[in-house]
Amino acid sequence: MEPIASAQTMEMANAVCASSLLFAPGERPASRALHAAAQASNSFAVSFDPGGESGLQEGWVELVANGLTFDLTGLAPGAPDHRPQCEYVFGMNPAKMPSDCEAITLVPGPHLTSGMMVFPVVRLLASLTAQLAGALNARSVAWHSARSCCAADYFTQGVNHWIEGGVFPGLGLTALNTNGRDGLESEGLALFTGQELQIPRATYDDPVEAVKVALRIVNWLVEHGRIDSVESFTGPDGAPLWLEPVENSALLRLWRGAPA
Repeated sequence: MEPIASAQTMEMANAVCASSLLFAPGERPASRALHAAAQASNSFAVSFDPGGESGLQEGWVELVANGLTFDLTGLAPGAPDHRPQCEYVFGMNPAKMPSDCEAITLVPGPHLTSGMMVFPVVRLLASLTAQLAGALNARSVAWHSARSCCAADYFTQGVNHWIEGGVFPGLGLTALNTNGRDGLESEGLALFTGQELQIPRATYDDPVEAVKVALRIVNWLVEHGRIDSVESFTGPDGAPLWLEPVENSALLRLWRGAPA
């Protein structure tokens, strides 16, 4: 397994601050569909369409939501965007995941990615992605930083629940790799907090239990942000847990009993 995010910084995370909506061949929307979706919504608008009043379909539009702009590319009738890597699949059977989907891609505007990515931008990207997935009838949604692909309704329900004050959708906006030699590692959490989570194999022998604990910790980290000192918790079984930043990295390690 290749290392994931143990040396990742927020600046590096900017490169994967993107989402893709996946469609069956021939079903990608054109810019006119974005205008219609925006008119039906009170939460985003088309702030720039290079085709303008000419009616030309240039393959991209600029959207604005909460005063922040996002670029949506790969629209019909132009070529689809490159389909992102989907290492983790949620809300649908991986074996039945179609291989011929076409992608359109949503990214923060250039002025938002010139420095460190900030949490409100990432949160709004997730929210806008969920809105577009429903409005445009996407087949599935890819979240680039986690290398995840979710059924559109799974992604939309999870994100909307979070935006409304519910639990962070840890299996979707992040992913958990349980196949590493060192135990369980998160992927994509650094986009939200600047740090990834690792649970050594010695901490939890049962991978199912490790996932349950990891999702609780991920939710807490998204709520509280980056941590730079040891934090203590009480695990589901009542045992003490310690979350320890690893020096000179963007990795957090969870220990059971006491920090190593």
